[in-house]
Amino acid sequence: MNEKLMKHIELLIERYPVLEAAKDDIINAYILMEESYSKGGKLLICGNGGSAADAEHIAGELMKGFKLPRKVIGDFAEKLTAVDGELGKVLADNLQGALPAIALDGHPALTTAYMNDCEPLLCFAQQVNGYGREEDVLLGISTSGNSKNVLYAAVAAKAKGMKVIGLTGAKDSRLSDLADVCIKVPQIETYMIQELHLPVYHCLCLMLEERFFG
Repeated sequence: MNEKLMKHIELLIERYPVLEAAKDDIINAYILMEESYSKGGKLLICGNGGSAADAEHIAGELMKGFKLPRKVIGDFAEKLTAVDGELGKVLADNLQGALPAIALDGHPALTTAYMNDCEPLLCFAQQVNGYGREEDVLLGISTSGNSKNVLYAAVAAKAKGMKVIGLTGAKDSRLSDLADVCIKVPQIETYMIQELHLPVYHCLCLMLEERFFG
């Protein structure tokens, strides 16, 4: 991994020394995401409660500029103005480069219909079934690592040939067993786990932005 990307990891550990224990898994998770985006893949993210909020937060950081401006340049900017000079210029001046990411909690009509008609705990797995492709990654966020709907999504993702990343607390779990990489932050209390999840995924988003838009 190049020096610029490693600086984000070093800063993370400097600010949160307790995360030294998860350093290798954070790096390995980044590598899976980078490989996916390099192949034209996307990130699917799921979690419950505070972890659902984290899923939305991650999608927001990836789908628009985080620290870098990510201006639309080159062919796409020219194509926008070729379609319509006035509207295209506004788009070219304001759109930002995006890394495709979908938070699976964010589709209430779909999820409530599926939960009402079928099996409620499979609401994330159904979306993995619909959206998931072999080049994609599923990021499952669960403080316990045993959230059933996240586990079902992970099984569906693995069956699709996707890579699975877990983001959990310190304890071994069914998600850590299923995942290709599991970032286990060294806490066991739910709110303390969540407090460490945020700097971890911010670091991953910063690294991805540096790699693709730096």
